[in-house]
Amino acid sequence: MAKLDVVPLTVDRWRDFERLFGRQGACYGCWCTYFRLAPKQRKANSSEDNKAFMRARIETGPPPGLLGYSDGEPVVWMQIGPRADIPEFNNPGRVSAPLPDGPADAAEIWAISCFFARRDLRGQGLSHQLVAAGIDHARRNGARLLEACPMDRSKQAQSVGLFVGSTSVFLKAGFEQVALRKAGRPLMRCVL
Repeated sequence: MAKLDVVPLTVDRWRDFERLFGRQGACYGCWCTYFRLAPKQRKANSSEDNKAFMRARIETGPPPGLLGYSDGEPVVWMQIGPRADIPEFNNPGRVSAPLPDGPADAAEIWAISCFFARRDLRGQGLSHQLVAAGIDHARRNGARLLEACPMDRSKQAQSVGLFVGSTSVFLKAGFEQVALRKAGRPLMRCVL
């Protein structure tokens, strides 16, 4: 497993983010807007619309996530920040909806919602390093709770379908299941 240098995604790192996501914008042009935009808007948007949305979000700050570098190359991304910054993650109909003791509008309630890794490095444990860095990042920035809604398993360890992360990664990082609204998709929490 490569040792990562993990840093917040700021506008000066846009080109690295763009290089990691590629021309299509990762995950079929999503540009990590899945939990940021309502489904109707996402469907209407082009990949370029999503890219512009994410660029504007990065420019306004604070950093919406963390970039991981290996040997100076951007290789992995994790979206992390206050729940309020990812409105669709909080939708009452989703398995990731907040619990009463962790409201979405509370600045100290954070979530890890998405991952993206370079295809040739998937399944090599980089997400473990990212989650550890994310816990430190959240704690330094005033988070009290850090939540995630991963999946127990995917058909393939390298599947892009694991964009929400793997339950085993969060368990190893000290997260505990706090709700189960759909089999295989636990809502997990780390108390900081």
